[in-house]
Amino acid sequence: MQIRLVLCSALALLSACGGEVKKERPAALVEARTVGQMSFADKIEAVGTALGNEQVTLSAPVTERIVSIHFSDGGYVSKGQVMARMAIAEESGELAAAQARETEANQQLQRIQALKNRGFATNASLDTQVATLNQARATAQQARAAIADRVIRAPFSGWASLRTVSPGAIVTAGTEIAMVSDISRIKLDFTVPETQLGLLRAGMPIMAVAAAYPGRNFAGTIATIDPVVDPATRAVKIRAIMPNGDRSLKPGMLMTVRIGAHPRTSTAVPELAVVADGEQNFVFVVTEGNKVKKSAVTTGVHDDGMIEILSGLSPGQKVVTDGVVKLTDGMPVKLAGAGKAGQDQPSAAN
Repeated sequence: MQIRLVLCSALALLSACGGEVKKERPAALVEARTVGQMSFADKIEAVGTALGNEQVTLSAPVTERIVSIHFSDGGYVSKGQVMARMAIAEESGELAAAQARETEANQQLQRIQALKNRGFATNASLDTQVATLNQARATAQQARAAIADRVIRAPFSGWASLRTVSPGAIVTAGTEIAMVSDISRIKLDFTVPETQLGLLRAGMPIMAVAAAYPGRNFAGTIATIDPVVDPATRAVKIRAIMPNGDRSLKPGMLMTVRIGAHPRTSTAVPELAVVADGEQNFVFVVTEGNKVKKSAVTTGVHDDGMIEILSGLSPGQKVVTDGVVKLTDGMPVKLAGAGKAGQDQPSAAN
């Protein structure tokens, strides 16, 4: 009886062991796309300050009383337009006196010249009178210059600043009367590290954005590259010119500059397709039989959700774009939406 029970137990155990069937790992559901190409460029970003095309502060040349103001706050002024006039009563009196002395000296010169022609005057007396006339003329010219200095004019066309002085006020020499800015175009100054200097050249296009206008891009062109690198910061100053027909940009604005250098067309895949493993990047390539192969790649720049592939992939291959975290090399996969339109298209056609 005992022997029968032992035999039955052994048979049961063998039967159970022989009944185990090793199951294959099910195929992972993933999304895949065909590798395509798109345009890339090395991106340079910097922060710059907007400047007027021309900008000048008009100041009082002397301590004097303001007689009249001839511009409005923020108004447009033309080149040569009178901005302000200062009192010129004293200078006008000096000019009148100098002109009277000039007239008298000229008349006296004519009399001496007539006497000289008849032999009654010497060359010395004639020369002395000529010097007297020239001195009177110089004094008159000096008075005219003093009067002209008290008439403040716009050196170029532009827009005036807000007025800070009023007629009747006595201002000291150097007091700001007005600031005139030509903002028909904007100079944008920014700096870049000297390591990026080789990527830039005059004439390259730039794009800039200002916090005042979210979502709006302002186009410009690099006009000048400073020939000297700052030894303290190891940076070089760049000046770009930007049209400003609607006067949206104002001098003093802080702007973010973006420059695309070394444009090229390269192999591209979505950023989600690339997995980092230490210092190495790789993708899962879908092979025949719907299995994946782990393939190392060398990456370049990123742009709008895509990443440049410098080596390791070729256009036309198919890579997994979603579900890479659950994959291992050689694993079978099932493509989501297989057979549906749009699933097997190049990720970025040029």
